[in-house]
Amino acid sequence: MSDFDFIRSAKRVLDTEVQALVHLERYFDEQFEAVCRAILEHKGKVIVMGIGKSGHIGKKIAATLASTGTSAFFVHPGEAAHGDLGMIEAHDLVIAISNSGEAHEIISLFPVFKRLGITTVSMTGKPASTMGKLSDFHLQITVPKEACPLGLAPTSSSTATLVMGDALAIALLEARGFSEEDFALSHPGGALGRKLLLKLSDIMHSGDALPMVNPTMLVRDALLEISNKGLGMTTIVDENNALLGIFTDGDLRRILDRRVDIHETTIGEVMIANPTTATPNMLAAEGLNLMQSKNINGLVLLDDNKVVGALNMHDLLKAGVM
Repeated sequence: MSDFDFIRSAKRVLDTEVQALVHLERYFDEQFEAVCRAILEHKGKVIVMGIGKSGHIGKKIAATLASTGTSAFFVHPGEAAHGDLGMIEAHDLVIAISNSGEAHEIISLFPVFKRLGITTVSMTGKPASTMGKLSDFHLQITVPKEACPLGLAPTSSSTATLVMGDALAIALLEARGFSEEDFALSHPGGALGRKLLLKLSDIMHSGDALPMVNPTMLVRDALLEISNKGLGMTTIVDENNALLGIFTDGDLRRILDRRVDIHETTIGEVMIANPTTATPNMLAAEGLNLMQSKNINGLVLLDDNKVVGALNMHDLLKAGVM
C-alpha cells in the first residue's frame, strides 16, 4: 500500500472522464434540439427523476434548471409511486435518468405518464433500453468506459449525465435571453443578488444616524457631528432639511492647509456646494458606479430635494456590493 501511486490513479480517472466528455459531443444532435424546443414550448414544470447516483445527479440538474429560468424540481421515483405523483400535472415534462435505462422504479411510472399525456424524456446510455423506447424523446449519455477499473461504480457515466444536464440548462438559458437580473431574482442571498437588487435605501444612514448641521455652525462644532456619526462627512441643510452642501474629512485637511481658523469660521463658508447626490431608490450597484466615476467616498441621498440619507464606500463594502 505504501508504494501505491495515488497520483497516477487520479490522472487516469481524469483522462478517462475527459475522453467520456469528448465522446458526449456527438449526442448534441437533433434529439437534443427537440428536447430543448419541447421544454420551451411546455407551459408546465420540468420534473427530473433518477434513482441512486442518477438521482443525486438529477437533483443537481433540476437545481441548475430552476436557477437559470426553467421551472423545475426533483421527484424521487420511489416517493412518486407512493403519492408524490400528485405533484406532476398533464402539462409538465418529465426527464427520467438511468444509465442502464432499466430502473424499474421509474419504468413502473410510465403507464401513469402515458395516461396523463405527460411528455417524457429519458436520459440513458442505452437508446434501445426500456426507458429509451417508452419515452417521447431520448438524450444519449453513453460513455466508452467508466473510470472505475471494475466498471461498476458510476463515474464517467455520472459525469456525462451532469454535463448533459448543464448543456440543456444553459442552452435554454441562452434561448430565453435569461439575464443577470433574472439570475439575481432567483439568487437574492448571493453576491450577485446583493449587487443587482440591493437599493441605496437598504444600506443608507438615516434619522439620528444621519450627519446634519446648519450653515451657521462653527467648523469646530461641525467636526463633532462628523466624528459622532462616523461617515467621514456631514451634510449642511437649511431649516427645511434642503441640502446646501457637504463637508468631508478631506475638506478639513484642505482648509487647515489654508490656515482657516475652525474656531471662528462657519461651516457654511467652507462647505462644498452642489455636491453629487442620488436617490434612495437607486440600485446600490449604480451608486457605486456613480461614486467611482466622481472619485468620491460619500454620497448624500435626496427625496424631494430634502436630505433623507447618506452612506460611504465602507457601507457598500459591508453590503457586499464591491
